Amino acid sequence: QVTDTARVIVTGDSNILRQAARICGKDLRIHIVESPDQGDYRQGILNLIDLKNVDMDSFAYGQIQAMCGRAAYEYIEKSVRLAMEGQVDAVATTCINKEALRAAGIFFLTRHLSLRDMLDRITKENIITCVEECTRALERLGVTEGTMAIAGLNPHCGEHGLFGWEEVREIMPAVEELQKRGYRVAGPIGADSVFHQAAQGRYNSVLSLYHDQGHIAAKTLDFDRTISVTNGMPILRTSVDHGTAFDIAGTGTAGEISMVEAILLAARYAPHFRKDL
Repeated sequence: QVTDTARVIVTGDSNILRQAARICGKDLRIHIVESPDQGDYRQGILNLIDLKNVDMDSFAYGQIQAMCGRAAYEYIEKSVRLAMEGQVDAVATTCINKEALRAAGIFFLTRHLSLRDMLDRITKENIITCVEECTRALERLGVTEGTMAIAGLNPHCGEHGLFGWEEVREIMPAVEELQKRGYRVAGPIGADSVFHQAAQGRYNSVLSLYHDQGHIAAKTLDFDRTISVTNGMPILRTSVDHGTAFDIAGTGTAGEISMVEAILLAARYAPHFRKDL
């Protein structure tokens, strides 16, 4: 299928996609190819690299299945390999069920932590490293102007130790050191206001200190169009920022907006994300 800015090819299973098209009442023409250069990118055609890795006799919607976890992993693996080989310019992934991956014996290193464990990671060194990495990522995506805000951790940024010492002992020293090194950063800034300020254009980005601090703000601003971009890889990977919604799987009622936005964002950023950068 063709967007306004990119040609799209899918890695998946033809039987699953045909069944999904029937459920949604879509007249979908699937064109199976071995590589992207064989694609027919006219409107209404879905170019598919068919891995044929789902047994429809045992497949069931809304259930944790090792087969599906393995299939999801193989789709990602194939797509990333295409990107690493330069056959595609970016990868946009659908939602992934981590329980299914685990059932298939596949594990991913993740930054999801409990709040209690998160506190041990709020160190001056970790903040400096993260800002350096995020700055490089923003530059690679074409964002070179503006200031990054560092969100506060405690209420009112700790009020000089009244509500916690992380700002005084770790966050403020990190910001001061980064500024000495020439990084355009500000903070810590209270988490109850920093995201609004960024949305108003005061900052080009916000460094959140833990998972939900950033995700709640972003999803409240625009749930359907909140997209993840994975940093630290030699390829560009975008993804939807929601789960698999097993409660409505197979009903044809799930929204497509986030997936469309992930694809469009990958197309938008792909020219800035070259391997020679």
